[in-house]
Amino acid sequence: MPMTPVIPAGSGKPIAPFSPGAMADGVLYVSGTLPFDKDNNVVHVGDAAAQTRHVLELIKSVVEAAGGTMADVTMNHIFVTDWANYGAVNAVYAEYFPGDKPARYCIQCGLVKPDALVEIATVAHIAK
Repeated sequence: MPMTPVIPAGSGKPIAPFSPGAMADGVLYVSGTLPFDKDNNVVHVGDAAAQTRHVLELIKSVVEAAGGTMADVTMNHIFVTDWANYGAVNAVYAEYFPGDKPARYCIQCGLVKPDALVEIATVAHIAK
């Protein structure tokens, strides 16, 4: 099955060799998304809630560029640098998924830039 890269308008250049999203057979895979601006600088340093909102808005732009909505999201992989930020991440996350919740997991780990507090990767099933 062929894969189609999904790159929303206005996206910055990734810091590594990847596309923001990849669509294959109606399934969208959104790469791990960090709280970066278009120049790959971390935004909202020290604010886990604002970083989570920024990340989810970036994910939303990829999902919409593929023709879907956040209601099409079926799985999220969440990475946090500190469990102290778990509540703030969850509060913002709940705003983006108010109804039935996608499957997910959350782990604590180091991220590619020390000021980044959260990273999320997503899978969405988008109707053809």
